[in-house]
Amino acid sequence: MAKSPARGPRTRDAAPRKFKKKTSPLIIDKVDYVDYKDVDLLTRFISDRGKIRGQRLNGNDVQQQREVANAIKIAREMGLLPYARRVASASRGRPSRDGGRPRGDEKVMESADFENDDVDADDIEEMDGVTIESADDGEED
Repeated sequence: MAKSPARGPRTRDAAPRKFKKKTSPLIIDKVDYVDYKDVDLLTRFISDRGKIRGQRLNGNDVQQQREVANAIKIAREMGLLPYARRVASASRGRPSRDGGRPRGDEKVMESADFENDDVDADDIEEMDGVTIESADDGEED
């Protein structure tokens, strides 16, 4: 087999792409400390689905990205930020095999399906262990 002629090592310096590095919102707002309670700031670093955006998208350096990621994780744990956001999606376009009814859906039970309809509010309170105050017309006894 004959070798192809050597063209030399490929270098990217031959035609470098020039781009301006994105400036971090932390630098713009002059933030010294990334606080997990500052939800408005942290939401800038989260995608619409709730994922933490990368350094290139944010413009952060390594230390800033680490601080932001840790603050987001703590805020999620505290319940200030969601782990994932529910996004409405279109149907998949393909009907299921059982005649058009979506998979996993069970028959919705109507009130006529229940045999024991004589359950009142007192029985429900005893079952749940929760006291429910009745809403009268504002009359006190």
